[in-house]
Amino acid sequence: MLQSGDIAPAFSLPDADMEIFDLASAAGKNHVVLYFYPRDNTPGCTLQAADFSDHEDEFARYDCIVVGVSPDDCLTHADFRDQQGLSIRLLSDCDTEVSQLYQVWQQKEVDGVKKMGVRRSTFIIDKQGRIRHALYDVVPRGHAAAVFELVKELESDNAKPDRKE
Repeated sequence: MLQSGDIAPAFSLPDADMEIFDLASAAGKNHVVLYFYPRDNTPGCTLQAADFSDHEDEFARYDCIVVGVSPDDCLTHADFRDQQGLSIRLLSDCDTEVSQLYQVWQQKEVDGVKKMGVRRSTFIIDKQGRIRHALYDVVPRGHAAAVFELVKELESDNAKPDRKE
């Protein structure tokens, strides 16, 4: 599993408008909240996406962008975004390549049936491309607020002068 201190694996994925998001493009400019979720239009995923969207301006004040990733295709993301009034970018990982890269594509057991799926996870990546927080098996309710507190700490960490005594 990826952990705090690891370099975030680079990737490029299309969003709901079929525009490519490249993680490297954020380097030096933005922190990135990268969250993986199982499916559009499920109760937990909808709550999580809506919470991040509702607080997107607050994240932006801390030079942070929020992107969600699921195996859904771009058209499904567009419908989900439009139906729910979401503002954050939703990235399509249809082949689960990025989910595997971030080690969140895992075997799950649901009602006695084993199948592969996304482990709900969030990675807070700093401007230098380093994972500062890796959160696994997150609970959607209140998650955006908890992540925001961690993002605020990143900026205060960056504001502290280096002390060499």
